[in-house]
Order: sequence, then structure tokens, then C-alpha cells
Amino acid sequence: MAYFVKNDISIYYEDSGEDLPALLILAPGGMKSSLDFWQNTPWDPRKELFQKYRVIAMDQRNAGRSAAPVTDKDGWQSYIRDQIGLMDYLGIDKFNLAGMCIGGPYCLGIIEAVPNRVISATIFQTIGLDDNREAFYRLFDEWADEVGLRENNIRQEAFGAFRTNMFGSNKVFFNLDESFLPTCNTPLLVLMGDDLFHPRSSSELIVNNAPNTQLINSWKDGEARDAAILKCEQFLDDYNH
Repeated sequence: MAYFVKNDISIYYEDSGEDLPALLILAPGGMKSSLDFWQNTPWDPRKELFQKYRVIAMDQRNAGRSAAPVTDKDGWQSYIRDQIGLMDYLGIDKFNLAGMCIGGPYCLGIIEAVPNRVISATIFQTIGLDDNREAFYRLFDEWADEVGLRENNIRQEAFGAFRTNMFGSNKVFFNLDESFLPTCNTPLLVLMGDDLFHPRSSSELIVNNAPNTQLINSWKDGEARDAAILKCEQFLDDYNH
């Protein structure tokens, strides 16, 4: 079991370790985002890209096997620092990204922070704000209740501020302004979302505004899934080989 430890933050990760182009994958699961969630998705990069890419997966802070303090200053940038910090720790300068669900804003946040290091990003059914804020608050509260049971020294005020920092913004992706998208020249592959937490509007916002974007509308099962897997691999290959 591998951990990236910095001060009082401990991030669990798995690294396939090959001398191949690197792909950091950011799992679904909302606040509970951990690498085990990939095994229940239509496309698990750890399996589909085995021995084709160096795949690095991680449990986000206070999810799965990762742990960190909870303070009223925490927010999206706390996660972005963890993610970039892991790549620094592994000595990986340039890398690809793949993120599902909450992994969508994580991908965009990393690109905004270190645009020259990200080769490409594949974004599966990104979360987004579309008359659904209370659903995200409920998701946060469920996670906070579980963390609070494990760590009984966290103040409720810290959880409240953290919740606002994560999901209180009026920005569609919560963590960055939509005006970033037209300036984003990183190649993006977007797989459409279509439910409460992953509205079509947030996927369409990326496709309609980021200049170097491709879209897959149908990808979750049957022939559409098989075709989408091939498209995802081809997209990666186009920018890495």
C-alpha cells in the first residue's frame, strides 16, 4: 500500500509504474471519491489501459484510505494541491487526466493551475450546478457525518464552511469561472452526463466553449460503450504517441 504523506495529510494511491505516458485518474463518488469506485463504472482505465499507460489512481482526502484535517479554509484548492502534489512526489512532469463526476472540476482545476503540464483530459459526466445545489449539500452532509464519526475532534463550524467552499458558489463547476473555458487549449474529450448530479448542461458548456474539445454522447453500455472505449484510447494515443 502506497501513501503520499505531506505534513498531516496522507493520500493513498496506486501506480502501475510502467515507463509509459502517465495518466492520473480522478474517481467518481463525490466527496467519497476513491479509486475503488472505478470498478463499478462503464470504463475502468486501470483495466482498459493496462500496459498501455502508466495509470495513477488515488483516494481523495478523507475518502477511502486517505486522511487529512478538516478546516474552515478547505475547499477545491485543497484537493488540487493534493493531486498536483502527488504527481510532483512521483516525479512526473507532464501527464494526462481522466476524471468522472467530481473528477470533472478536478481536471479543469488542475489544467487551470498547471496548464503546461497537462497533455490531455478525458472528462466523464462532469458534475455541475443546474438547479441541484441542495442535492450536493445533502451529498456533502452524508460524507461529513461519516467523517465526523471517525474524527470526533472536527468542529461543526469547519464542516459548514467547508461545505460552502465546495458547493456554495454560483459557478457551474463550483471551483472555477466559466470564462476559463475559452482560454483552455488542452485537448479535452467529454463524455456526456444526463442526471441530477451530472446535468447535460455542464458537459455542453465545456463542449460549446473550450476550443479543443471532442464529445461522446452515448457511452455507458452495449455497442456504444465498446465504441466509446476505443475512442477514449484513440484520443489518448493521438496526443501521446
